[in-house]
Amino acid sequence: MRTDRAAGRRGGAAVLGVPAPEGGRTRRRLVGADAARGLALLGMVAVHTLPVWDAGAERASLSWSLFAGHSAALFAVLAGVSLAFLSGGAAPHTGARLTGDRAGLVGRAAVLALVGLLLGFAAPPVNNILVYYGVFFLLAIPFLGLRIRHLLIAAAAFAVVSPFLMQWSLEVLPSHVYGNPTPWDLATDPVTVLAQLLLTGTYPALPYMSFLCAGLALGRMNLANRRVQTWLVGAGAALAVLAYGLSSLLLLGLGGYGRIWAATPWLSEAQIDEIIVFGPDPSLPTTTLWWLIVPGPHTNTPFALLVSLGVAVAVLGGFLLLARAAGTVLTPLAAAGSMTLTLYTAHLLFLATGLQDLAPGLAFWGQVVVLGLFALAWQHARGQGPLEKVVARVSKQVAHRVTARPDTAGGPRAGGPRAGAARAASARPGSAAPRRDEPRFRND
Repeated sequence: MRTDRAAGRRGGAAVLGVPAPEGGRTRRRLVGADAARGLALLGMVAVHTLPVWDAGAERASLSWSLFAGHSAALFAVLAGVSLAFLSGGAAPHTGARLTGDRAGLVGRAAVLALVGLLLGFAAPPVNNILVYYGVFFLLAIPFLGLRIRHLLIAAAAFAVVSPFLMQWSLEVLPSHVYGNPTPWDLATDPVTVLAQLLLTGTYPALPYMSFLCAGLALGRMNLANRRVQTWLVGAGAALAVLAYGLSSLLLLGLGGYGRIWAATPWLSEAQIDEIIVFGPDPSLPTTTLWWLIVPGPHTNTPFALLVSLGVAVAVLGGFLLLARAAGTVLTPLAAAGSMTLTLYTAHLLFLATGLQDLAPGLAFWGQVVVLGLFALAWQHARGQGPLEKVVARVSKQVAHRVTARPDTAGGPRAGGPRAGAARAASARPGSAAPRRDEPRFRND
């Protein structure tokens, strides 16, 4: 069995601590996925550090236009891909193995949520996505055993239905939103915090489940296949262009913009444009459902979700193709992408110091260089990132405790070590054949 260090050197230690399977094509696939995750981290750092407005051009800055909203979506899609790798890839686990996967996912969710809540005490000047990830993973538990078709249906349903639920919730749930909730906030005001994590916050879990389910579906595909990789680029780009074009048509060609303006008369045209380009602060107005046609970052409308999903799918396919042709070029980006939990946490702690406001450009490039060099050095020396290793250990321990626990009849759970030994014994010559009503699990 390979150690975590060996797995990390082969580029397979992702944010969920999934070890890299053997095989050249599989390693290239994981390098491509890690590099895409590294780009998402780079985009987050850019959005949080660099100016959002280009005064010379009098428009949103290039970094904002490229990464705002899209980086978070790419992170969520790739989290779904990693969950698919973890739970069997193209052949989803069943039975006791699936039970272990789900139990381990509870452990991962708990660690990520705890780290995110503790970071709230540092009060970084940006919204921390880690607390939301804890909820993403808990909501993903029922979807781990599904196949591609059902996952895509679930992704579409979340993308279309949850934004309407989000807008409705803004009228009935607590309107206050904590910038970065802490354990104290969760203990003293659980309804508001949970409403924020599910529906009213910057990264609401129900809309974001469209990204996670889509990522699970992608992870069930043969991502090592060139044809699949090319298809991802084309399909992702087509989805992004189609969703953005339809949003623009509804806004400008079919009167949606005028309906929004008429229903929200206290907002000027410039203020409406600002919401479309820079997103709401903190939530979309609820004066009319026409707001749900805008495609702006963090608006979490159906069109915004589909645009970001298309971009994420195309980016993943592009990096998988690039890894086939020039995988070594991606080494620094893939190293950073293999430990994004650690590096993202370090990024938030740096932002909490306020130093980035003194020289944003220098702060951005300084973070890129320091985080990149740390990732390369740590991966070479230790493999998995430090926080990734904690998440992986907790997950494995929780999964082991659940799958090794005796069942109610006093015997070992199906799929446990002793059950495996019993199946092996039954296969020996002269042994009794297994009963037809015994549980049979694929991939056990």
